[in-house]
Amino acid sequence: MPTVSPCSDVRASEVEFMISSVQPARSDSPSQIDSVDDAFSLPAWIYSDPDFFELEKQTIFRGSWQLVCHQSDLPNTGDYHTFDFLGESVISVRGLDGQVRSFHNVCRHRASRLLDGPKGHCPGRITCPYHAWTYSLEGKLVGVPHRETFPALDVAKHGLAPLEQEIFMGFIFVRFEPGGPSVHEMAKPYAHEMAAYRMEELVPQGRVTLRPRSVNWKNVADNYSDGLHINVAHPGLTRLFGKSYGIEAQEWIDKMWGTLRETPSKRWSERLYQTLLPKVDSLPPERQRLWTYFKLWPNVAFDIYPDQIDFMQFLPISPTETMIREIAYVHPDTRREMRAARYLNWRINRRVNIEDKALIERVQSGMRSSSYTAGPLSTEEVCLRSFTRRMRQLIPEARQLRKANAPR
Repeated sequence: MPTVSPCSDVRASEVEFMISSVQPARSDSPSQIDSVDDAFSLPAWIYSDPDFFELEKQTIFRGSWQLVCHQSDLPNTGDYHTFDFLGESVISVRGLDGQVRSFHNVCRHRASRLLDGPKGHCPGRITCPYHAWTYSLEGKLVGVPHRETFPALDVAKHGLAPLEQEIFMGFIFVRFEPGGPSVHEMAKPYAHEMAAYRMEELVPQGRVTLRPRSVNWKNVADNYSDGLHINVAHPGLTRLFGKSYGIEAQEWIDKMWGTLRETPSKRWSERLYQTLLPKVDSLPPERQRLWTYFKLWPNVAFDIYPDQIDFMQFLPISPTETMIREIAYVHPDTRREMRAARYLNWRINRRVNIEDKALIERVQSGMRSSSYTAGPLSTEEVCLRSFTRRMRQLIPEARQLRKANAPR
């Protein structure tokens, strides 16, 4: 069952910690939180600390699933997409056999980057621009200039280095180290809901966009799954949803949702979206006017609307820098009402993104205050509670209210 509201019993130690978090530190104040305690947020110091960021890269992101693109982004043999992530570069390419494979975007000779740009097309082979080592679209080493000068070279062992790959509902995921559940297993609690949108049949609308944010990646992830701020900080979403916004947390995936109201909004873009959004014959009645958001651990999200589906990634760049990577996908639909609805969707969510940018920057700034260590979490903040539990289980340092040996 999804986590909707965890136990609300407050222990004496929690009360003591709550008091200590708003008063000057005392020698007898608590210094850490138990790994399974989810009554308080993660400590502020881990949202900017370089050493903790290095732990995250190794402990969380090396084994996490990252989304490269959709299969429809690679319609023809030789089409490729690249994906850069924490010093790694990935190629996903469609081979002569029609299969999509993912490799490190690195030549096995002198480590040169092979393919440039976010996407492109290889006419049959991949050739390194440095020394012209050549690989098949299936990753085999098939050409080595001056081959006779490499007498010990075993070409079978020097093909492109493959990555673990999984295709989930048409989306291509990779990870750099094994371990943990598959994408299918992570999304299983809501797979039946996602299936209604025939995601395998989606096609890209536009191109991948990158939006830099001067905040820690966890601040973006926290905000995405936060339900309490919707009626406070997003007036447009409140006009659209009223008080219907809900959240749930499963082990590896969060769900947020809101249903469009029939009451017309006072803003023209929202009102027109409510009016013009056409019926989608493939969707059941309860999803015709439903907006649903899913966030997969740790940093991949899907915004699912009746008219389109977006993916978002919160890519960590540094302890205080994140790149939001996103693109919209659609089912081909030439109706004027659908084209208008998609444009209006973009207008509405552009405003939401501007509001969220201001919110997460305020939080990132506040994390620097000496007055703040960690804050109490509501029993309704089930997604944030789930996130804090997993972080503390994976990285014990996240239990420390202040960095060890740091000056008070």
